[in-house]
Amino acid sequence: MTGFAIRGWCPDAWRPMVAGDGLLVRVKPRLGRLTRAQLAALGEAAAAYGNGLIDLTSRANLQLRGVSEAGWPALLERLIALDLVDADPEAEKRRTLLVAPEWLPGDDTHRIATDMLARLGDLPALPGKMGFVIDAGPAPLLADAPGDFRIERGRAGEVLLRADGRARGAPVEHGREAEALVALAQWFVASGGVAVGRMRRHAEALPAFAAGDRVPAAAAPSMRPGGHPLGGVVGLAFGQIDAGAIARLLDHPFSAVRVTPWRSLLVEDVLPTDPALIADPASPLLRTDACVGAPACPQGQVETRDLARRLAPWVSGRLHVSGCAKGCARALPSEVTVTGRDRRYDLAFDARADAPALHAGLSADALLSLFGSTDAA
Repeated sequence: MTGFAIRGWCPDAWRPMVAGDGLLVRVKPRLGRLTRAQLAALGEAAAAYGNGLIDLTSRANLQLRGVSEAGWPALLERLIALDLVDADPEAEKRRTLLVAPEWLPGDDTHRIATDMLARLGDLPALPGKMGFVIDAGPAPLLADAPGDFRIERGRAGEVLLRADGRARGAPVEHGREAEALVALAQWFVASGGVAVGRMRRHAEALPAFAAGDRVPAAAAPSMRPGGHPLGGVVGLAFGQIDAGAIARLLDHPFSAVRVTPWRSLLVEDVLPTDPALIADPASPLLRTDACVGAPACPQGQVETRDLARRLAPWVSGRLHVSGCAKGCARALPSEVTVTGRDRRYDLAFDARADAPALHAGLSADALLSLFGSTDAA
């Protein structure tokens, strides 16, 4: 599988990435929504062509795991037929939109995102990790979500264009929001932004149309498990669901699901119940981040998710268990951070995965004992 062993970019369906358990194939549902039929077919495809596991990403994408190189072409063909992947690889590469999941048909978020999808061909070539955020509801839902070029609601109710890394934005004329996003992306490239890779690291003065002084509206809290006006929200431990849980979800009378950037699903029409779905908003797993770790990830130094499940009940704040110092599951600091190094565990507090350790070289049981866990052997 050496043909896919590339690092430092985001995979998609046309460019899978090698992991320890096979290829990662990313699916970017349009507007973050899968119909019932699409979800059913995606679960079947995950089992037929991969290991049945699907990850949710912080950009509300889905990643099918364990796909073989031999099975990838047939999977790609199936995903295109489901309208989950573009038949044009360049169009698929440019479709990096994160859409606030509470949109309603015809509202500003839906309208702007639909306009943006129609204008993808106008975008310049951007670094692979860059993306757009469409968040034009009454209050921003995606203030902490990753994205370089943002549309969001201002404090006075206006719609703003905001460059990531700038605290304030510029008002945009109704109907010209997608045009403004494309123009900002074009300016980013023309002004040398590609050299630094991300909007927040680009120090050039913004063009006049994007250099505003309007304050974004106060952010709304992220969606939590439980009932919702559109149906119900269910969390997924570590942002992962398997084909079996999808099959059981199909026993419920829903019309579609929406993928959120908070490792949860918004299920339209109903609040489903299943052991694999977290319905308790107080579950410690909802404030626990853990990558797949070893052996599924080649960079992983340690097992992560079993330890995270055992440790989570003993941690009152945010817990991050990372298989290595890259910290792929969480870029921000956490109250408790556990990092794999030399096949042992390092522990730090209020830190990122790459921070110096307060306690280094621990075994899993020694780490658990530090927190008073009776789960240590």
